[in-house]
Amino acid sequence: MDHDRAVHKIMITDSNKNPIIRLFNVSKRYGAKLALNDVSLDIEPGEFIFVSGPSGAGKSTLLRVLYLAEMVSEGQILIDGMNLSRISSGKLPFLRRRFGMVFQDFKLIPNRTVFENVALVLEVAGEKPSFIRKKVMHVLRTTGMEKKVNALPPTLSGGEQQRVAVARAVVGEPSIILADEPTGSLDDKAAQAVMDFLMEYHKKGATILVASHNLHLMESTVRGRNIVLEEGKLKTTSTML
Repeated sequence: MDHDRAVHKIMITDSNKNPIIRLFNVSKRYGAKLALNDVSLDIEPGEFIFVSGPSGAGKSTLLRVLYLAEMVSEGQILIDGMNLSRISSGKLPFLRRRFGMVFQDFKLIPNRTVFENVALVLEVAGEKPSFIRKKVMHVLRTTGMEKKVNALPPTLSGGEQQRVAVARAVVGEPSIILADEPTGSLDDKAAQAVMDFLMEYHKKGATILVASHNLHLMESTVRGRNIVLEEGKLKTTSTML
């Protein structure tokens, strides 16, 4: 089988019923403040999870500790059986490749083009230039951004920047996609376009966690679970029909 195709064969079609993400009594402290407070949670492969709650509830912190942008203060997190507190620094980049992260403030590199921002993920993974171009252009066409391939992020609208951020998050076909308020600054039409794109990857098998306070968007988008955080505590978890 061709190496490029083998590396990027689509997503996760894992029949194993074990949770892909497990949190055991996880707390995160910033000084005296508890951003996460004794959170225990199992997430199955292929689930679509909304993490909701008021501002300051701990939604963004939950995503950051999963992505290892922050270390937990107490408790354990397992990703596919790997204990994040025991992972070596050498294995960290490989673990992070399993994640796609959509940041609330986009985090695009302002002096790099749309193409270059999205391609960076594959360049870091050591992919061939011919494969990178083909893959990036495919993702940009899917997100409707192929006409902006040479544009710099500051020249784009908020909705366009967020679509580029989503394209960057999914171009490596990660098994887990984390999205932190991906529609918070968008109008309804742009917000729905971003959610529709995430849904396409969910259908391919990705496990997706979306932190959002937009209940209408949650109710109109997908069947899945809604996890409610309040002052760092897991208050409720329910299935949206």
